[in-house]
Amino acid sequence: MNAARFQNLTSNYTRLRLAVVGDLCLDRYLEIDPGKQEISIETQLPVHNVVRVRSQPGAAGTILNNLVALGVAEIYPVGFCGDDGEGYELQRALRSKPGVHLDHFLQTNERRTFTYCKPLVMEAGKAPRELNRLDSKNWTPTPPTVQGHLVEALREIITQVDAIILMDQVDIAETGVVTSQVLDAVRHLAAMHPRVHIIADSRRSLRGFPPVIFKMNAAELAALVGSDPGADLPLIQKTALDLARRQRQPVIVTLAERGIIGAAPPDEVHHVSSLPPRGEIDIVGAGDAVTANLAAALAAGATLREALELAMLAASVVIHQLGTTGTATVAQIDELLPALS
Repeated sequence: MNAARFQNLTSNYTRLRLAVVGDLCLDRYLEIDPGKQEISIETQLPVHNVVRVRSQPGAAGTILNNLVALGVAEIYPVGFCGDDGEGYELQRALRSKPGVHLDHFLQTNERRTFTYCKPLVMEAGKAPRELNRLDSKNWTPTPPTVQGHLVEALREIITQVDAIILMDQVDIAETGVVTSQVLDAVRHLAAMHPRVHIIADSRRSLRGFPPVIFKMNAAELAALVGSDPGADLPLIQKTALDLARRQRQPVIVTLAERGIIGAAPPDEVHHVSSLPPRGEIDIVGAGDAVTANLAAALAAGATLREALELAMLAASVVIHQLGTTGTATVAQIDELLPALS
């Protein structure tokens, strides 16, 4: 991709409308100053004194953060949070972001806000060190009333957007946003609106998902189709293409330091290498940056290979941001563009 094509594609981002349907959580960072450590009088255990609290949207919200960083004009999160303090923080963080509309984001007392609480030890001259995370999740099935709201939101939003990102983040099926009822609605709506790019990602499995664009890692691909998890690059490419032909939709497979594969029917296959590290790295959030950039690029008119290239550039930006779940702007991606040649 040359500079002119890059400019042509990314200039379209300011006209895009995208929806993020999935599990938006609150990422809460507790910055701890070890120099202020005390011993509790009551328990005689060390006390970690928090000197700063940072909150930002996480999980599917990380994808949203990346779309904001890219300058996407309008972004519609479709999901829910609890009627609790974490829900207040999450909505406040979402409202602070340009172009984000909360018309279809439900606050309900039937759910609690999915939260990742991340204590970070901050020492001068050192990378932040994360302690044991404290998570808050929903352990019961998503109530029918909440699922009904999500389905209605999908029916309305698909007529208004250029692409939809479907992100399933929960560990237990049916406890989050992407339930079987929601997937049934996506299946029906995708057939009715084929012009809308729909990209699906799930931390558990894409088994049972409707035929939309699949994005996964190599281990998830192997588990989904029953192939060899230790397969070499040519075999992964063949497996991805076989799946793409069955789905009649592109399949995108991330390979960590080996880069990314994209396959589309009838016989299109691409491999784009990752960029070499330029220092210390933190891979948290790289996959979400890939998803966001794939969606924005495809919606802007990129070819599959161009979308893969932009995704790899964005991932390289993000992995060099330490102690946070990072994002990549168009300007930051542009700086790395010569590395593709």
